[in-house]
Amino acid sequence: MQTRQQAIDHCLTLAQSYEDYPFRDSGWTVIRHEQNRKIFAWIFERQGHTWINVKATPELIDILRQEHESVIPAYHLNKNHWNSIILDGSISEEDIHDMIYHSYTLTLPRIRKSSKEKT
Repeated sequence: MQTRQQAIDHCLTLAQSYEDYPFRDSGWTVIRHEQNRKIFAWIFERQGHTWINVKATPELIDILRQEHESVIPAYHLNKNHWNSIILDGSISEEDIHDMIYHSYTLTLPRIRKSSKEKT
């Protein structure tokens, strides 16, 4: 995966997701969950490559940065919770898919227990 459209198309294969363009700058695409509108992928062009910002757990965030030279603290987001993946061909498609899916699961709507289930 190296192009913006490939990144968007892959993200849209995840259940109940949609693309959005919430900024005046149409160069930014975000992929959201339909149910809670939370963003799990920010896709944009920077320095001649497509970049994807994805969420990760604090335990995993540094591991991914150490494993992959092209995974860095997120551009324009909280660097403790988000990484930028630079699609420069150095990361396997499987690893990119895994990072996107991890972000997707972290931002899924939470299922609330009814008051009957709590007792």
